[in-house]
Formats: sequence, C-alpha cells, structure tokens
Amino acid sequence: MEDWAEIRRLHRSEQMPIKGIARRLGISRNAVRRALAKESPPRYERPAKGSCVDVVEPAIRELLRSCPTMPATVIAQRIGWQRSLTVLKDRVREVRPLFLPVPFRV
Repeated sequence: MEDWAEIRRLHRSEQMPIKGIARRLGISRNAVRRALAKESPPRYERPAKGSCVDVVEPAIRELLRSCPTMPATVIAQRIGWQRSLTVLKDRVREVRPLFLPVPFRV
C-alpha cells in the first residue's frame, strides 16, 4: 500500500520516469506500470474455498425434509460424518429453518 502511494507520488508530483522509480524502490518496471494503472491500492483477496460440509449438504437437506427436528448428532450418524461435529452442527443450524413449519399466530 505504501509502495503504491509512493510510486504514484514520485510519478505525478516529481515527474520521475518509470525506470527511475523502479531503480529507487528496487522493484520491476512492470510492477511500477501496474501500480500506475490501478486507481486504488492493491488489496489481498483470498479465493473462497468450499466447506467439507458442501459435499453432504444434499443428504442433510433430505433428512431435514423428512424430519425437521432431527438432532445434528443423529444426522451425523446417518450420513457417516467422520469430521468435526461443530462444522456439521453449524451448517444444520443454517439449513434447519428452511424446513421447520411456520408458527401460527393469532
């Protein structure tokens, strides 16, 4: 972030050429060009990874469709879950409201 701001300052305020900026900061000329081409500072973005529960979610939904109040521990046994129970419980907690009946209010 600081390099991005420094590159832009050197190029715009001090009219320093790309080659000079690269030499001064110890980076490649292409890196300087990329920094000058961007309007905002670079930021780290990690690609979203799927969860290990994604594979068994259809089976969870099927079990909840047949019995919406089935405990997560029973679901884990029925689908043969071998991993951490916390991850499975979190997903069941997210999905369960879709299958519960809507309470009647007077």
